[in-house]
This record gives sequence, C-alpha cells and structure tokens, in this order.
Amino acid sequence: MTTARTTVKPRGTAPAGIGITRRRDRWWLAPGIQATLFTVCATYLFFSGIIWTPLFGTAYKVDEYLSPLFSPLIKPDWLPTWISPGLFILWVPLGFRATCYYYRKAYYRFYFADPPGCAVGEPTIHRRYKMETAFPFILQNIHRYFLYLAFIPLAFLWIDAALSAAPDGRLRLGLGVAILFVNAALLTGYSCFSCSRRTQARYSLWQRLTTMNIHHMAWAWSSLITVTLADVYIRLLALGILVDPSIRL
Repeated sequence: MTTARTTVKPRGTAPAGIGITRRRDRWWLAPGIQATLFTVCATYLFFSGIIWTPLFGTAYKVDEYLSPLFSPLIKPDWLPTWISPGLFILWVPLGFRATCYYYRKAYYRFYFADPPGCAVGEPTIHRRYKMETAFPFILQNIHRYFLYLAFIPLAFLWIDAALSAAPDGRLRLGLGVAILFVNAALLTGYSCFSCSRRTQARYSLWQRLTTMNIHHMAWAWSSLITVTLADVYIRLLALGILVDPSIRL
C-alpha cells in the first residue's frame, strides 16, 4: 500500500518569518510601488469595463474612438442595458495577464508575500503551499492558451486605431489617434514577448530579440498603463471634460 505524498514548498535559505531579512536596502520599495500601481489600474479597469456604463450610461465610444476595453465591440440587440459589452471580451486579457509568468511573480510578492522579496522571509503558512500542482493555482498553466486568444482582440485594437485615424474618409491627426496606436504597439510588444518558447520558431525569434525580451517587465507595466490611460481619455471625451486636439487633412 502506497501513501500519497503531499507537496511541500522547499524551506529556502531566507530567515523564517514574514519580512525578516538581513538586507539593508529598501527591498520593499519596488513591490510597494508595483502593488499600488497594479491595484489602482486593475480596480479602475474593472470598474470601467464592467460597471461604469451600465450604472451611469457613460459612452465608451466617441467620434470613432473606441475604448480598448470593448474591442472588438460585441453588443447584440438582446443584451440588457445593465450588462456591459466588456464582459464578452475582458476575460481574455484578464486571463492572459493573470497567468503571465511576470505578473505571477509580481502579485505573488505583493499580495501573498511569497516571498515579499529576494532573501526576505515569508509567512510560515506558505510551507503548505502546493505550488502550481493544485487548484486554483494549477490554472496558471493554461497561460499559453490565453496567449493565443489574446492575439484576437490585439488585431482589433490595430483596426480600431486605423479607423480612428480616418473616421470620415479624411486623415485625422489627433491625440486620441496617437494614444490608440501607442497602446496597440505596447500591447503587441507585451504579447509577442510574453514568456513562451513552446515552438522552435518562437524560440529562434526569442534568441534574435533577446534585448526586447529581457525587458518584459517594462512591456507589462507600460502596456497596462496605456490601456488604462486610453480608456480614461475616451471616457473623458465622452463626458465632455476633454476636447480631442486634432487636425483633418
């Protein structure tokens, strides 16, 4: 008769106890800033994509500027006004980012203190952590499928940016156009260099573009910020608080 073994997290070399460390630098500064930025952006994006329009009726599209939270726009006639169209698409980028290796490292640190920093002690309860071999963290292993799905809305973001540049057949040069193009570019960089070497072709590409790949953290944070700013900008245009500075050619 065999006895099932329980996976136990290795003890490691850091002193036991949360936050206990021999480090004298401000090791808490980076995860603290990341936690604040991530929490603010994630909370705003959830509110804007799911709650804002059903609750207040604020438009997410104005003058051919479509918020990236609703792209591609799926709004069937039978959809009740109290349900946001963002629900049809937001699960893809949410799943993609939540399972990304970089974001896992980041939010494990600042939400779960697992560990809070290199050579910094973590809660002793983490000894019972079964890593990504048990529910719910085993779901992290479906990241590559979210990666494939993420290219669908990404393609529509480029289309939306192009449409915003010629809303009436005339070329428009505006701040909103620039924001949508920059957002699409940064999301492309984040998606294309998102921790996957599953095929030889992708691995060869990774080898040739190592300089970009090693800055995956920068791609992750900059694309999160531009998605947030793009939505804020379009919402403020819809509310009449801002006027898009633009010229038509």
